[in-house]
Amino acid sequence: MQVIATHRYARISAFKAREVSREIQGLPAIDALQQLAFIPKKAAPLIAKTLKSAIANAEHNNNIRPELLVIREAVIGEAPTIKRIRPKARGSAGPIRKRSSHIRIVLTDEVPIVRRADKAASSKGRKKPAPTPAVLTETEQP
Repeated sequence: MQVIATHRYARISAFKAREVSREIQGLPAIDALQQLAFIPKKAAPLIAKTLKSAIANAEHNNNIRPELLVIREAVIGEAPTIKRIRPKARGSAGPIRKRSSHIRIVLTDEVPIVRRADKAASSKGRKKPAPTPAVLTETEQP
């Protein structure tokens, strides 16, 4: 079962928020909340608030325990940019772009399935032990 929560028009650049969202993708929801508490970025509390909302949605709407939830994806998209003007030298004006973003978090309680083909591919990648050096006998030595 998938659960979605969104925070629209968050007043932070999507580029800056994506840096934080990459760190929590694939983590259990409870661990991600603990990790977000110690990230010293403006985006961390915004993403944490959205994650708490997704957990509450899962509990209330679908009766899923928070311990079972895993972050499937944390997507940060661009929202409309507010355009302002700053006075510059000699009567000219410079643009100021106040960017905003949409934060979307998808939680799931499904356990990822490991296929046999994936296991075979991972075992093929293993290195074989190095061959032992050949020992020459007295008659074969040069």
